[in-house]
Amino acid sequence: MTETGDATTCPFDFSDALEFDPSLAELMARDSITRIRLPYGDADAWLVTGFDEVRQVTTDHRFSRAGIMGHDYPRLTPEPIVAPESINVMDPPRSSRLRQLASQAFTKRHVDRMRPAITRLADTLLDEMAEQGPPADLAYHLSEKFPQHTICELLGIPAEDRSRMQEYAHQLLSTGPDGRQAAAAAKAELRAYFGEMVGERRRVPEDDLISALAAAKDGEDVLDDQELAVMALTLMLSGHDTATCQISNMVYLLLTRPELMEQLRSRPETLTTVLDELLRFIPFRKGVGIPRVALEDVEMGGVRIRAGDFVHVSYLTANRDPERYTDPDEIDPDRQALPHMTFGWGGHRCIAAPLAMAELEVAIGRLVERFPALRLAVPAEEVRWDTETIRRFPIELPVAW
Repeated sequence: MTETGDATTCPFDFSDALEFDPSLAELMARDSITRIRLPYGDADAWLVTGFDEVRQVTTDHRFSRAGIMGHDYPRLTPEPIVAPESINVMDPPRSSRLRQLASQAFTKRHVDRMRPAITRLADTLLDEMAEQGPPADLAYHLSEKFPQHTICELLGIPAEDRSRMQEYAHQLLSTGPDGRQAAAAAKAELRAYFGEMVGERRRVPEDDLISALAAAKDGEDVLDDQELAVMALTLMLSGHDTATCQISNMVYLLLTRPELMEQLRSRPETLTTVLDELLRFIPFRKGVGIPRVALEDVEMGGVRIRAGDFVHVSYLTANRDPERYTDPDEIDPDRQALPHMTFGWGGHRCIAAPLAMAELEVAIGRLVERFPALRLAVPAEEVRWDTETIRRFPIELPVAW
């Protein structure tokens, strides 16, 4: 991290296990929001780090996601991850309409209906790991396959296409300067793939998530084909990304902090509470995500943000804000429940968060129950971590039992 003129250059490439990025910690410690420069994009941006300030930006209609489209906005990847028609770059009321329709597929009732199938899949994968015997790579056997198969199964993606979906997701999330062409091609392939699938489900509905989204209604309002295709693409990327990383991250923490594993073994009823605290604590990605642009001048954090300025928020720093969380850099499995920002906040909070939480509860719960003697098969310092994408997760997680 270096100072360049009025902006701080932030590569946000820290990949040391699950240690918190020291450059983010330094930016948090400053008295006001900071002007930053990211690896890609033709403009600088403001970085907002405090919980209350992040909440303000994510709920204040003077800051627009839609306004970034058509600009080479500041970001960490050579190719923008989101498509212009994605719900992630829409503002209310348009985004509110789509969220209202899409969220019907992720109500507690729908997720509870999915849970038996999710549990069967987890048990099948754990059966395969047990049959192979130790040592085994838990990332390969569970973390990579479980979320991928779950979201692909729910979306109705055939088994023979799933490895291709995983490769496309990896290309889109790559931070390498040579990856822009591959990322753009992956995005085009995904849009075409889901466009064709939506057409098929319109003609012949099946018992899958795309068919359920196609049937979602708010009065006479429904998702059109393009909206539905982009929604499916967004869900597929989210399903490959968040849960895949978090299963490995959580297991790594449980295996390197025996007191946490012992709590889950002796008090399984605290599973959800412990997982929620781990979600708050884990730096699940590098740096920042999708920015917003100020639609008018806004006074905030001791600075004037001008109309047209880009504004990034950090959910990672918000989750570590000492004004909100006591001892925020510690894992406290008995911490008083306070909502965190791992699934986002406001109008862009992940609509599939209930499904992701169910996946984590099933994956971690079944793993702890079925492998009570689970341990790392290598010293913790020998675990290899991803350095090629914006994600934070172990590439391999060798375990024994």
